[in-house]
Amino acid sequence: MKLSEMFWNATQTELKQGYIEQENHFICLLCGKATEKGIIYGKDGIFYEAEKFIVKHLEDDHESVFTYLIHLDKKLTGLTDHQNRLLRLFYEGRTDAEIQKELDIGSSSTIRNHRFVLKEKERQAKLFLTMMDLLKEKDKHHPAFIDIHQTARMIDDRYNVTQAEKDEMLQKFFGDGKLTRFPSKEKQRLVILREVLERFQPEKRYKEKEVNDLLSQVYEDYALLRRYLIDYGFIDRTQDGSMYWRKG
Repeated sequence: MKLSEMFWNATQTELKQGYIEQENHFICLLCGKATEKGIIYGKDGIFYEAEKFIVKHLEDDHESVFTYLIHLDKKLTGLTDHQNRLLRLFYEGRTDAEIQKELDIGSSSTIRNHRFVLKEKERQAKLFLTMMDLLKEKDKHHPAFIDIHQTARMIDDRYNVTQAEKDEMLQKFFGDGKLTRFPSKEKQRLVILREVLERFQPEKRYKEKEVNDLLSQVYEDYALLRRYLIDYGFIDRTQDGSMYWRKG
């Protein structure tokens, strides 16, 4: 299962802890790092069993699940920029007086009103999730949509693609494992780039030449693929462009 699928199919408890447990592994939902049950992992002279080590990884590499989630696109979180800033400050344990000063808010009552709005948003989210779960039991005609990549930089109608449409696009643009041409339509590009992303291993860092060699096996214009993978938020690179890695 792809990382984005694991992320979106995870329960609220699993998302909160940041990892899922499978038969033989624990897998980080934020980057795909996996630890194997029965293996002891060492770091800085301390040894951890598999689950403890994945928790250690989340702390060291992602700081916290909250930090990761609060940086996601606001179309994924549903938060306004102002709500995002408030949640960050609340999470840091700031007092209302400190937040009032930090955000230059006129009165402490305004902050209380924001807290109330966020609490109301939480209630609405719980009810909506419950209704969606109940709907799944009755709606037999709901199409399977492709998952939204959690590190996507722009969430829009491009993601309105069903699994059947995705399969059709892949069949149309790929032949013998190679891309026959790069599509001009945004939805098709998204599907193609997601497929190309599967050539990259989670957590592995690639030199630019390695990226070029990997992408040239897919399409002759590897520079175009590399640029779009970055533009769409699928891969990232160092400022000097010397190292690349898969995002999520």
